[in-house]
Amino acid sequence: MIYPIVVYGDPVLKKKAREIEKGELDVKQLSEDMFETMEAASGIGIAAPQIGKSLRMFVVDGRPIEDEDMEDFKKVFINPQILEETGDEWAFEEGCLSIPNIREDVFRNERLTIRYFDENWVEHEETYDGMKARIIQHEYDHIEGILFTDHLSPLKKRMLKGKLQNITKGKMKVDYRVILPAKK
Repeated sequence: MIYPIVVYGDPVLKKKAREIEKGELDVKQLSEDMFETMEAASGIGIAAPQIGKSLRMFVVDGRPIEDEDMEDFKKVFINPQILEETGDEWAFEEGCLSIPNIREDVFRNERLTIRYFDENWVEHEETYDGMKARIIQHEYDHIEGILFTDHLSPLKKRMLKGKLQNITKGKMKVDYRVILPAKK
């Protein structure tokens, strides 16, 4: 099932997500739905809050990035915990399905170690670097209630204010279904 994607301004995107209890929901089905939703929107990662579910879960698929290092990078992360981030910070232009048509340089550490459960409730502890680490960090931020725009300088945020307000009003062009923030 393809979910509509929650866009900037919705409170679920700024809330720290809760852990999933084993057996409380069908994580295999939810992960399949999340992959389907992400692929329909041409994304490489999506977190549960982006489909309106405040749960500590995200999926990634780096295969659309044409790099042989990404060929096997399709994973489900349930109740992940970043244990360590190391290495130099490096900038890369990031975008987000919940913040359409805005891309900005974000600095992130080059390496991380993460503990998580997969869709079969098997626990893993793994280390990633480079683009894999960046994709995980971006999605992990979502379950912490952090958006990539939160990493920007105050000046850059002010420069984007109008574009971000337009997103909350639905004034954007996307080729996937979205959920706009409720009007106050």
